[in-house]
Amino acid sequence: MTPKQLLPLLWATSMLGGCLARVVTVSPGPLIRVEGQPVSIRCDVNDYMGPREQDFEWVMSREANGQQMKIISTFDASYSHTSLSKRVASGDISVLRLRDNAVELKIAEAETQDAGFYWCQTPSTDSVIGGNYEAQVQLIVIANTLKVSPQTPPAVVPEGSDVTLSCNVTRELTQPTYLSVTWSLKKEGVSEEILTFGPQGDVLTGAKYARRYADGAIRLAPGKGGLFELVISRVTTSDEGIYECNGTEWTHQNGGKWIPIVGSVKEMGTVAVTPTGQSLSVKASSSSSSSSAPSANPHLAPGDKLTLLCAVAADNLPSLSLEVSWLADGRDLVTMERGGVVISNMSAGSGRVNRREASMERTGADEYRLAVRRVSTEDGGEYACRVRAFIEKGGKSSGGGGRWHMAAEKTSNAVTVKVSQIKPSFTLDIETIAHPEMTSEPTELACRVTNITQLPVGGRLGVTWEHIALPGATSEPQATHSIGSMDGYGNLVPGAVYSDRLASGTMSLTRVQPDTFKLRFLRTQEIDMGQYVCAVSAWSVDSRGDVAKTAERRSSPLTLRWEAKRPSLNIVAKRIREASVGGATFEMSCTAVTQNLGQAGFSVLIQSQDSLESNVRTIMTLSPDSIMQHGGATDPNRRDSLVLTKSGPAAFRFRLGGVQLSDRGFYWCDITAWTKQQPGQTWTRAMSAESNKVKIDFQENGPSFSIAIHSDTSTVYPWQTAKMKCSLRVSGASPMTDHLAYELRWFFTRLRGGQTTTQVAGVDRFGVVGKEFRNSSSEVSVQREDTHAYTLSVHGAHDSDSGEYHCVATPWYLSASTGAWTQAGELTSPRIFLTVRFAVWESLKLPLLYGVSASIGVGLFSLVLGLVCAQCCCRNAGHTPRSRNKLMDLEID
Repeated sequence: MTPKQLLPLLWATSMLGGCLARVVTVSPGPLIRVEGQPVSIRCDVNDYMGPREQDFEWVMSREANGQQMKIISTFDASYSHTSLSKRVASGDISVLRLRDNAVELKIAEAETQDAGFYWCQTPSTDSVIGGNYEAQVQLIVIANTLKVSPQTPPAVVPEGSDVTLSCNVTRELTQPTYLSVTWSLKKEGVSEEILTFGPQGDVLTGAKYARRYADGAIRLAPGKGGLFELVISRVTTSDEGIYECNGTEWTHQNGGKWIPIVGSVKEMGTVAVTPTGQSLSVKASSSSSSSSAPSANPHLAPGDKLTLLCAVAADNLPSLSLEVSWLADGRDLVTMERGGVVISNMSAGSGRVNRREASMERTGADEYRLAVRRVSTEDGGEYACRVRAFIEKGGKSSGGGGRWHMAAEKTSNAVTVKVSQIKPSFTLDIETIAHPEMTSEPTELACRVTNITQLPVGGRLGVTWEHIALPGATSEPQATHSIGSMDGYGNLVPGAVYSDRLASGTMSLTRVQPDTFKLRFLRTQEIDMGQYVCAVSAWSVDSRGDVAKTAERRSSPLTLRWEAKRPSLNIVAKRIREASVGGATFEMSCTAVTQNLGQAGFSVLIQSQDSLESNVRTIMTLSPDSIMQHGGATDPNRRDSLVLTKSGPAAFRFRLGGVQLSDRGFYWCDITAWTKQQPGQTWTRAMSAESNKVKIDFQENGPSFSIAIHSDTSTVYPWQTAKMKCSLRVSGASPMTDHLAYELRWFFTRLRGGQTTTQVAGVDRFGVVGKEFRNSSSEVSVQREDTHAYTLSVHGAHDSDSGEYHCVATPWYLSASTGAWTQAGELTSPRIFLTVRFAVWESLKLPLLYGVSASIGVGLFSLVLGLVCAQCCCRNAGHTPRSRNKLMDLEID
């Protein structure tokens, strides 16, 4: 090979050696194992060179940096340390080749001294040394503390009940290990897993139990202190066998793999399931409404009610869902399904029990009742109860969507029912509950039915009341009249003579109890004296629902008589307060005096009329229950001034405040007496009467007014304000402040005593101020000081405002007699003269002051200006000094 050919080969070899590097790996640790349990440690080598099959050597040290001890080798039989050679020779320690590049170190039964650090070494077969040739893992050996303590389940359970399998699994926690528990059922030596819980909280079910677990028939109830409970709901015979509990301790290896390290299986016990058919019992019995005690074979009359009871018993009754059917002569009559729905199975034309009369209900957890109303002779025969028991394969938490299967079916004994006609028997007693002492008082009679026997179920009683008049009361001697009757349907049929009184409610015929009838008169009349008889009839209901009369009895006559005294009512009205002027208060009282009327209530109508020939108006009403109402003739704005009260048991007072002219006329009370037969009942009208009439008559006298004007000063200067006050005064019948208003106007004339006046300003009765146009620069205003005083102010007076002023007022007041606003006569005040003076000094004071100030200012300015000019002109002129000698010469001269 030439050097040129060798160079690429060396380069490829170096690249291959750089890419491949031996990798030795062992099972991720630390490995936690249990003493006495097998241990397996895997070792793999990858990315190596040389032969395919690699050799392995195992060494260990009890400390991480301690002395290493040879364990076993795949190619050297004498490789083991002397302390381990016996265990290697016995096979307790061995190495198993899994592949050419993978082996597994196995320890059959781990010992505590096996804990330590293990190295897997691979001799090098590589042409280039690279990577790692050994891997280390720690082995931790813990003591076996796993304990499985199951609780023995009941040996025998009824079908459909629940079985709780309790198992206690514990261990001493020295290392991070986890527990799981598995329940199994063993039949004929073969165990099948039911459910496993753990080790990480998940649940795994067996293939045959997955559906039941999803339906909730199998549920897990973890407890405290290692207690685990598995509840199997609604067991069947397929759940018989030997139950086992398997507890397992797990470790979670690095890399996410769960490794079981120890397990323990314990038998819990044998469970036998009793079929439902062995304990289910059904019994039918009778309880007829015509007899207080139940009988085996009832004997009924047509119209009676047939009641049959079906009693169901079973060991696992709460776990069963029942379908109950009643059979009549072997044919289905009515069925109650598992969900409680009742279905009638009889056709309409079967000729047997009418399906509308047959009903079925569940009266208890173990009892079902059949009721047939108004039986007929066709309803006789043999009745039996059939029960079908169902068990839900789903659990209690499946929401009713589980699967059902019929566990058992049984039919009860037969009950023979006989139906024959029996006529009822009874006696009658008639008595007086309320006896009148006089006419118009209430009367009450009672007819009682006693000693009732053989009245069929659903049977009814009717009554007919008869009245026999006293001799001489009518033109016919001993005339007998039917008051009214009540048939078997409860319909009231009034007699011809008493139909009006029964329709109006003054008489009533009632059934207060099934065996008691009453006849009431709210207001007894004289023609009601005589003898009274009640005739009671018995009615029965046949199978078609028709009512027929089967028996009738008449009572002995009862005589009703009293002393005839006619009631009377007299009303007296009296004036208490006289209304002599408009706006005053009128008050009158009305007293009712009764005789032979008993305890009564009264209603009052206050009525009036302008004259004895005019129409009558109703002012107010008061009911017997003291409910007051206003009549149609009442002005809604004046209802607060009307009062009607009850001042005594039979006395009333009416008050009218603020009388007006329209209230003049006659007033009286129309009182009606009312009675009650019993407290709580409605009122019944007895009689009415009117009182004497009381008159309201007065004359209208309105108030009188006066007016005055004055001013604090009659002289003002220009630009000042002049004020003039106009005051009014009221005398006589002075109205209230809110019922009084004024219209006020102010007038002005330039000349003293002049007849031509000009309106300056005014204010109407609503307070609106009006001003007139004036040829003056001054302003005027009107101010109301109080109810009777107004002030006119002239602001910035000028000489054109000098002259006479006066005011004119028109009063308005609310008449107490008519209730309307009334205008009084116009009032004119005296005149006052206002003078606006012209002040000379005041007029010249300011001009003079301004002139003097201007003169002084101009003079001072001229003086200053002259001095300034003189200084400026003399400073620049030439100056020739005179010689002193010449001066002296002149002086000498």
